[in-house]
Amino acid sequence: MTENRHQALGLSDDKVLEMYETMLLARRIDERMWLLNRSGKIPFVISCQGQEAAQVGAAFALDREKDYILPYYRDMGVVLTFGMTAKELMLSGFAKAEDPNSGGRQMPGHFGQKKNRIVTGSSPVTTQVPHAVGIALAGQMEGKDFVTFTTFGEGSSNQGDFHEGANFAGVHKLPVIFMCENNKYAISVPIEKQLACEKVSDRAIGYGMPGITVDGNDPLAVYEAVKEAADRGRRGEGPSLIETVSYRLTPHSSDDDDRTYRSQEEVEEAKKKDAIFTFAEYLRGVGLLTEEKEKELNDRIMVIVNEATEYAEQAPYAEPEHAMKYVYGE
Repeated sequence: MTENRHQALGLSDDKVLEMYETMLLARRIDERMWLLNRSGKIPFVISCQGQEAAQVGAAFALDREKDYILPYYRDMGVVLTFGMTAKELMLSGFAKAEDPNSGGRQMPGHFGQKKNRIVTGSSPVTTQVPHAVGIALAGQMEGKDFVTFTTFGEGSSNQGDFHEGANFAGVHKLPVIFMCENNKYAISVPIEKQLACEKVSDRAIGYGMPGITVDGNDPLAVYEAVKEAADRGRRGEGPSLIETVSYRLTPHSSDDDDRTYRSQEEVEEAKKKDAIFTFAEYLRGVGLLTEEKEKELNDRIMVIVNEATEYAEQAPYAEPEHAMKYVYGE
């Protein structure tokens, strides 16, 4: 038997199975979106593949009833955990009127849903970081008990928005968690050409906050780090910087050809650490994921993905005159 790590973290058997199911759902939606894109049915995909463990592990460590999340464009695992559905994500992919993110106005990956406290991001990268800091400041000023959680890629950690947000949060001891999903590439630029320091988390000391680097393919390690950061924030001890290290298993987006800057061997090597398989192995080892359970899980997820695809494909587009809605009013 494998050592039971999840119970030591206070996670029930049902909870870790739910984590795995959410990771698997994110992967299957993503895979379906690539097929839809390649068959000319949806215009664009920006993928979460390879980062689901970090996303789901982190989101499960937060309070889904009161915390605010400011995700970046790959964070399908985060938004699914916080209550967005497969159907809603597909509506976004097809740019239909019912898309909760933007009513079909925005590219996929611009997540936003008021009822689930998912704060919308914008296309320039890293702009969500100062927004997360601002919401944390507002909560602190109003005496509210929530933390804000924001994510970004390691390329974004070189932007001015990251520096300004982290510095302000550190000075004012704000309850904000900065999580850098380091997937080794800023589009085509490898990590060694982005950073002079060894780790993104090395930067935390400059902002007066703790910094930690964890294995992004291990949802339990990410859960533990984010839970600790959330507890610190709620105690009034200020922000934290967490770096999760994983690998982007797909091209940057459906418009990118990653063969021009990395080898197929490198990608195949990274696939051996894919958390969809390694976390399943852990769950089998602790006796939670039987063959029967796995089949039932896969079948259920495929029904969800198929129904979401069908619904979104048939759903109506917005009326052309709706393009002006919410620009100056309403």
